[in-house]
Amino acid sequence: MKQKNFYWLFASVAFFGNVVGSNTLPMSNEYSSIVEKVANNAVDSEESSFESTAKSLYSSLELNHYNAPARAVFTAALKGYYKLLETGKIKNEKLTIVDFSLSSAKPRLWVIDMKDNSILLQSLVAHGKKTGEEYATTFSNKVNSHMSSLGFYTTGETYNGRNGFSLRLDGLEAGINDKARERAIVIHGADYASPDLVRAQGKLGRSYGCPAVPMEVNDDLIDMIKDKSLLFIYYPSSQYELKSKIV
Repeated sequence: MKQKNFYWLFASVAFFGNVVGSNTLPMSNEYSSIVEKVANNAVDSEESSFESTAKSLYSSLELNHYNAPARAVFTAALKGYYKLLETGKIKNEKLTIVDFSLSSAKPRLWVIDMKDNSILLQSLVAHGKKTGEEYATTFSNKVNSHMSSLGFYTTGETYNGRNGFSLRLDGLEAGINDKARERAIVIHGADYASPDLVRAQGKLGRSYGCPAVPMEVNDDLIDMIKDKSLLFIYYPSSQYELKSKIV
């Protein structure tokens, strides 16, 4: 399902404005006010339509005995999903959400099947060693920062490396996560992402920036989301919101 697109309305307004503006008389203040109101109403209608859709999908989300992500996080992920689906970047209709506002001791990764609006998996996931201890607090796109990066990614190809079966990621946001390939930020299994470690020390170990998951989850997760599905890594960062062109 895609959002209803109101861009045609903006195009019509712009065209009409250009026609009027091409006359010898300047556009009147009254007409300018009408154009502004029409454009604002279109934006309001678009936002209202999306919010209604997001609310409906969230309330009807099939949990399958899992816990749902926070509604605000789900809504932000959904907004990016719809926008990127229209660009053709998404081929596998799974949406993976990671909520780094939560403790690493909590299962803060979800995989949602967008075809039937159901949660397929919920898991623990580690953050970068310089991003924080139990809680993630600091993020970076820099090579060798050993930090996690926020934002939207598409999943790439699988490979077998030093961390075993792994999944490459492509960051979609310039200056935020677009160095994921260069930094070798991938999904892989790790012993330090084990539930046993949470029971022993109350938190997960940390990665060099990869969203590492428990070994027993890794293979199924990768097979589920490989080949151009969408991953969204969330944290309530005003800096990210200002910089992102997706949310």
